[in-house]
Amino acid sequence: MKIKLAVFFGGKSVEHEVSVITALQAIGSLDTSKYDIIPVYIDKNNCMYTGIMTGRIESYADIALLKRQSLRVFPVRDGNRVLLVKYPAGFAKKIISEIDVAFPLGHGTNVEDGALQGLLEFLGVPYVGCDVISAANGMNKFTQKILLKHEGIPILDCVKITASEFFADIDSAVKLIEDKISFPTVIKPINLGSSVGIKVAENIKDAEAALEHAFLFSSEIIAERAVQNLREINVSVLGDRDGAEASECEEPISSDEILSYDDKYKNNSKGVKSSGMASLSRKIPAEIPAGLREKIRELAVKAFCALGCSGVARIDFLYDSLNDELFYNEINTVPGSLAFYLWEPAGLKYPELLDKLINLALKRERENKAINFSFETNILSAAKLSGLKGSKN
Repeated sequence: MKIKLAVFFGGKSVEHEVSVITALQAIGSLDTSKYDIIPVYIDKNNCMYTGIMTGRIESYADIALLKRQSLRVFPVRDGNRVLLVKYPAGFAKKIISEIDVAFPLGHGTNVEDGALQGLLEFLGVPYVGCDVISAANGMNKFTQKILLKHEGIPILDCVKITASEFFADIDSAVKLIEDKISFPTVIKPINLGSSVGIKVAENIKDAEAALEHAFLFSSEIIAERAVQNLREINVSVLGDRDGAEASECEEPISSDEILSYDDKYKNNSKGVKSSGMASLSRKIPAEIPAGLREKIRELAVKAFCALGCSGVARIDFLYDSLNDELFYNEINTVPGSLAFYLWEPAGLKYPELLDKLINLALKRERENKAINFSFETNILSAAKLSGLKGSKN
C-alpha cells in the first residue's frame, strides 16, 4: 500500500518563493510507486490549498488563478487518523485525503522555525525533518551560537540588538557593535535564511544603514566580525540523534563579499528559474586540503547532533584561508533543494535521499509511541476552583 505523503510548502515567509522551488523539485523526484503525493501550497496568509495545479511550477506565475483552481483545505485529527479536509466543508465532499506522513518544505520564519512542525506535532502526524525545538534553535542564529559554543564548536562571537533598542538610541547600538565586534562586521536578521537582509558594514555609517535594512525583515539582528580572506565551505548532514553522516563539501562561488540571494536563486537559474540552490555556481568537491575537509565534516555532524536535528540539513562554515581559521556559520534545517547536489557525488541519488528522510520520520514516530504522554489521575474529580491557586504541585 502506498504512503499518503502530504508535502507542505510556501507560507508567510520572505523565502516563500524559494520554498515552492524546493518542494516542487522534491515532488518531481519522489517515487510514485511508493507514495501518493498530496502537494499542499500555503499562501502568504498561511491558508492551505491543494489540487493538480499546486504541483506544477508554471501555476505559480499567477497565484490568484492558482488558488481559484485549487481547493482550500486544512488538516484535522479524526480518531487515529489525520485528514486533509475541505474548507469550508459545505455540503460537498469534505475529506480530501488521509495523511500518513507530512513533509514540511517551508523555508524561513512561520514555517521552518518550528511553527509548522508544531502544528504537525499537535495533530500527531509523522513528519520529516527537525522537531519543534531543533527547528526553532536552527532558525535562531543567536541561540544556536550559544548552544554550539558550549559544545566547543568554533563560532564567531556576536552581539544581538533589538529593533526597539536601535530606534531608541541609534548611536548606542552602533557603538556597541564598534566596541564589541569592530569593523568590518556582518549584520543580519536573527532568524532568516537565503541571505535575505544581510549586509557587510565597513564603518559606522554603513552599520546604521545595514541595521535599518535588516530590521525590515526581523525585530532582532546579530552583528559579527566579517571574516577576512573568506572562503565559504558548506556540507550537508543526514540522520538523527542516533546516527548521522556528512556529505561531500562544496565551495559556493559568490559575486560579492557574501553569498547573496541573487547568487543563490536568480543568477544561475534557467528557464522558469526553478533550479534553486542546485543551480548555484559551486565547486564540488571543494578544493581544500583533506585534513580541513574531514574537520568540517566532523564539526558538521557534531553541530547537527548538538542541536538535536533530524532529517537533512546544510551547515555553512567560514574559512579564513590566510590565518587557517575555521568558524561555524549557520545551519539550514530545511536546506534549499534539500542539498541533494551534495549527496549525489557520494552516490546517493535524490529519490533515495527522499526515501531516507521519510524513513527517519517513521522511525521517530515509532519511538514516540513508546513514550507516555498522559498520566492517569483523579485530580479533577475533587477539584474546586476556589481551592486552586494555579499551582502545578
